[in-house]
Amino acid sequence: MKVVSLFSGAGGLDLGFKMAGHDIIWANDLYGDAVETYRLNLGNHIVCEDIFKVNENDVPDCDIIIGGFPCQGFSVANTKRHEDDERNALYKQLIIIINEKKPKFFLAENVKGLTNLAKGKVFQMILSDFSELGYKVKYKILNAADYGVPQTRQRVIIVGVRNDIDFEYIFPRATHSKDGKDGLPKWVSVSEAMAPIPDPDSPNNLLNHEYSKYKLNFNGYLGHRQLDPDKPAPTVTARGDNKGGVVILPHPNGKRRMSCRELAAVQSFPLSYEFYGNRSSIYRQIGNAVPPLLGYAVANVFNQYKEG
Repeated sequence: MKVVSLFSGAGGLDLGFKMAGHDIIWANDLYGDAVETYRLNLGNHIVCEDIFKVNENDVPDCDIIIGGFPCQGFSVANTKRHEDDERNALYKQLIIIINEKKPKFFLAENVKGLTNLAKGKVFQMILSDFSELGYKVKYKILNAADYGVPQTRQRVIIVGVRNDIDFEYIFPRATHSKDGKDGLPKWVSVSEAMAPIPDPDSPNNLLNHEYSKYKLNFNGYLGHRQLDPDKPAPTVTARGDNKGGVVILPHPNGKRRMSCRELAAVQSFPLSYEFYGNRSSIYRQIGNAVPPLLGYAVANVFNQYKEG
């Protein structure tokens, strides 16, 4: 199916849709480094522009609109979150474009914390806004670790099916489980994800394999917690706006922080995926991304639709 992507970032969700066989025909993001990363890996169909300035007539017709609308105003990692945060209004641009293009389907991704912001009132408003466009709307909180991502990253996925389309979107079944029950393989661990990656201080040809020298201090706070190499990593985050700080997970050896390449592996990006920008920018792009394997899982469901 033909897909339009909004708030595309470095392309994690788009890569997942591409892996599932869909055709990304147009994309948009404002952050220049992320746009360059996208172009390096996914193509030149991305437009670097403020979404408030995007003319709906410039967005091509498509079958699906996808968007991981910015979550900083919603995220539990942002202690100053509030329902009036101006960044929360960005999803309304997604609403405007969906209403103009009327695709068969849409899929939106956001942080789990969105569901309880203002005691759930904000989330119910968002669901109502989507429904009023003429879509059957459903949502589910998915854990990326259940789909082969070496990270316990929980995200809410909102899916809309246009009212005249005879199709029920069924959220994908898990491919992995915490304890290896139900005949499924166990969650992928950090050590498994790191296995093919050489030490960044040793000679290697890997892209983006530099790491932050920021001091480790295991005090229990986010970014300062010892990792268990036999379990998935905790959620990779990217605090702040494009000028803010970035929380970088420590390497499981406890001696340094993860390199950009290692953090990308924890997000399930392939080793060949090239990121553009300085180290802080790359860490931020990775932290803001949708894990491609999670993207693939939710995208593959649309392949069950047969136009009649």
